[in-house]
Amino acid sequence: MFLKDNIYKRIYKKIKQYDKIVIARHVGADPDALASSIALRDIILNTFSNKKVYTIGFPASRFKYIGALDKIPEDISDALLIVTDTPDFKRIDGANPRDFAYSIKIDHHPFVEKTCDLEWIDDKASSASQMIIELVFNSKLVMTKEAAEKLYIGVVADTNRFLFYYTTPKTFGIIARLISDTKIDITGLYESLYMRSLKEKKFQSYIVDNFKVSENGLAYILVEEEALTKFGVDAATARNMVSEFNYIDEILVWAIFTVDKQNNNIRGSIRSRGPIINEVASKYNGGGHVMASGVRLNNEDELEELIVDLDSECEKYKSNEKQD
Repeated sequence: MFLKDNIYKRIYKKIKQYDKIVIARHVGADPDALASSIALRDIILNTFSNKKVYTIGFPASRFKYIGALDKIPEDISDALLIVTDTPDFKRIDGANPRDFAYSIKIDHHPFVEKTCDLEWIDDKASSASQMIIELVFNSKLVMTKEAAEKLYIGVVADTNRFLFYYTTPKTFGIIARLISDTKIDITGLYESLYMRSLKEKKFQSYIVDNFKVSENGLAYILVEEEALTKFGVDAATARNMVSEFNYIDEILVWAIFTVDKQNNNIRGSIRSRGPIINEVASKYNGGGHVMASGVRLNNEDELEELIVDLDSECEKYKSNEKQD
C-alpha cells in the first residue's frame, strides 16, 4: 500500500502546487476519457477555488451531456498538465507534455511509453474514471455529486455495465463507496448513456447487415461517407457503436472503420471476445487493451493488412481452443 499511498500524495502535492492546470485525454474521446478529465477539473476547482483549470480536447457531440470543454490557455509554460486515459504520446489530444512546467499521466492501459514526468499506470483498473475516484478517496481532493455522476458514467461505459473481464472486486468496492458517499441516482445516468435515436438504431442494423465476416470469426466494416449522411450520424458515433456487438455467436473479433478526411487517414475501433488484439493494433499506429483497441491507418492498403493480421489472430485462437 505504501507505493499507492505515495502516488496519491505525489499527485495531490503537484495539483496543490500549480495555480494553472490543463487536463487532456486521448483523441477520439469516449465516455471514460471525457468523464475522467472533466470530472477531475471540477474536483480540483471544488477543492481549490482560486486555481485556473482547463479540460481540453476535440469535442465529441455524442457525449456532450458529460460536460463542457475549455480552450487551452495561451501561456502554458508555467502550467501543470494532467493526461488521463492515454498510454502514448501520439494519442494525446491537443497538448504536448514538453510545453508544460510539469506533467502527470493517469492511465489504465498497458504501458506503451513514458510521456509525462510523473506516471500512475494501473492496467488492472477498469477505467481512468475508477482511478480518479481512487485518487479522491486517498487524498484531500473533494468530490462533488456532479463529478461523481460523470465518473460513474465513465466506469460503466468502459466496463460495459460491469461485464468486461477487468471489472474486479475493487471496482465494485469503489463504486459502492462512491454511491454511498455522494447519493447519486444511478438510474437516471443510464438513460443519458444508453438512450439512442431511431436513426442510430437503424444505422446499427445497417452495420450488422454489411459486416464482412470471415470463416475465423472476424467481422469488419468500412463505413463510407454516404452511409453516415444517409443515417445522419457522424464518424465518432459509428466507431463508438463497436460496443453494441459483443454477443454474436459467430463473431470473435469485430471492427468498425471510418475515413477521417480532415487528417487523411482511416480510424478504427476493434473489440474481441477472446483473441488478443492490442499487439496487432500497436503495429498500426494504435493500441489499447488486450480486447479493446483502436488504430489509425494511412490508407486502405494498411486496412487490408490489418484485416489479415486480425483474422490470423482469430484463427490461432480457434485452433488453441480446439487443442484445449
